[in-house]
Amino acid sequence: MQKSDGMNYAPEGKPQPVCEPGQFTFAAIALDHGHIYGMCNGLTRAGATLKWVYDRDPAKVEAFRAKFPQVQVAESERQVLEDPEVRLIAAAAVPSERCALGLRAMENGKDYFTDKTPFTSLEQLAAAREMTSRTGLKYMVYYSERLHVESAVYAGRLIKEGAIGRVVQVIGTGPHRLNAPSRPDWFFRKDNYGGILCDIGSHQIEQFLYFSGCTDAKVVHSKVANYKNKQYPELEDYGDATLIGNNGATNYFRVDWLTPDGLGTWGDGRTIILGTDGYIELRKYIDIARTKEGDHLYLVNHEGEKHFAVHGQIGYPFFGELILDCMNRTEIAMTQAHAFKAAELCLIAQRDAVRVE
Repeated sequence: MQKSDGMNYAPEGKPQPVCEPGQFTFAAIALDHGHIYGMCNGLTRAGATLKWVYDRDPAKVEAFRAKFPQVQVAESERQVLEDPEVRLIAAAAVPSERCALGLRAMENGKDYFTDKTPFTSLEQLAAAREMTSRTGLKYMVYYSERLHVESAVYAGRLIKEGAIGRVVQVIGTGPHRLNAPSRPDWFFRKDNYGGILCDIGSHQIEQFLYFSGCTDAKVVHSKVANYKNKQYPELEDYGDATLIGNNGATNYFRVDWLTPDGLGTWGDGRTIILGTDGYIELRKYIDIARTKEGDHLYLVNHEGEKHFAVHGQIGYPFFGELILDCMNRTEIAMTQAHAFKAAELCLIAQRDAVRVE
């Protein structure tokens, strides 16, 4: 698993199949972001059968086949979309192109699973909402900083069990290492990546909604900046926002591309969840100066202080739940309303952000 570069961070996890081989077939289209590997890892380990891969770049396809040698190489996107065996399209396209691909997938009767951010404009979101409403198909999103992090999965369980009472605030930090020479051109064009709050901020807003139980929220304030990387004038290397949920919970988060070279991983992602009867801190990817292993959860409540090192202990139930949701037309893994609300709020935060220098 890549620890130095978040773009290629692809947790593998233990196999936890929910279906038989061949029972749920999916395909990968658009390999523009390395998160496609994490998405496909999650699905295949949950029992899904990866049949096709398609990308316009043969080099990306060959790299993908090295990881998933069982996959067939499609000659065109159309070949994949017209295959009746394929139930789901997994994709990590350029962010500005994700919605259009999703609409084409759903027009051909496929559920769609895209990397975050799922949209770069509110108009795209409106089109996807109309399509899902009309077809009943899914437009699911890989919010990996919760779905593919065992400490975050465990935190969700503890909160549901009442370990910290009612959640009243979530603070999130999502720093990332830039690794500019490894980034594609589109990464530095705002029309393509959508802005920092739209992009990596989407993780933070999604987990706030999930941990707090909010179904809606108001963006009270947001701001963005390019503090260090003036040679890339369209890049935002810093952003933060404050939100108030419709159940009274509040949120502050910060995202940036300022991870120093001395850190032993791509970003010191942390989450602090305050409840009426305790609090939880997640140190997702590293516990600095102590261990390079991630997935540390610290819990303080009326019973005392506890530390849980849960790496390799919890698994990633989202992927199996998503497969079963697609097969049974349920909404256990994530509701469509939740996926879209997180996207909507990050688009609003980005649109209304104050620019600072």
